[in-house]
Amino acid sequence: MANWVTFGRFLLLFVLLGIVYSGAPALQLINAPLTILIIALDGVDGWVARRFGEESLFGATFDIAIDRIVETVLWVVLAHLGFIGVWIPLLFIIRGNLVDAIRSKGAQSGTAAFDMMQSPIGRFLVAGRFMRGFYAVLKAVAFAWILAWQPAPFLAPEFWDSYGSVLNGIGLALAWASAAICVARGLPVIVEFCANARPGAQAGKA
Repeated sequence: MANWVTFGRFLLLFVLLGIVYSGAPALQLINAPLTILIIALDGVDGWVARRFGEESLFGATFDIAIDRIVETVLWVVLAHLGFIGVWIPLLFIIRGNLVDAIRSKGAQSGTAAFDMMQSPIGRFLVAGRFMRGFYAVLKAVAFAWILAWQPAPFLAPEFWDSYGSVLNGIGLALAWASAAICVARGLPVIVEFCANARPGAQAGKA
């Protein structure tokens, strides 16, 4: 059941993309609520997995993979539409590839991604529920805020002429904040991996 919820998020992403590129401003009014739904379901699949005892390494890996697809696609789309700089999706792609490559090593040994973190700061930033939730909410607000105003220049041109620059500025600030948290959550994974990969690191733990 939980994996089907995760897969449903994947399908809804393509519905959102169709609307964003539809060229229909009235239809694009649902950009924001649909974006929030897609990201909110990330918490639902985890709850379902815990509620019905469906937690598994595959489920955790599948969930992270869909998370990565959703956020990467949305950042690329926002850059393509000119709402943000291209450096933001590039940052997320580079960080995502590095972290996922490291996590794949853990998956090979049967260790879930968040269970790999050993340091207190790593567990807080990467595996902690508060930080995971805060990061998800920040990205959801950034995506929803920026996409919410996509139809504004066509539906309310006078309003957009007066306030568009401010609204765009808020969207950029949210995107930059998301990028900063992305780096902050990726660094502990890379640092701990490098520390554990040093010659004699494992022997020192024995």
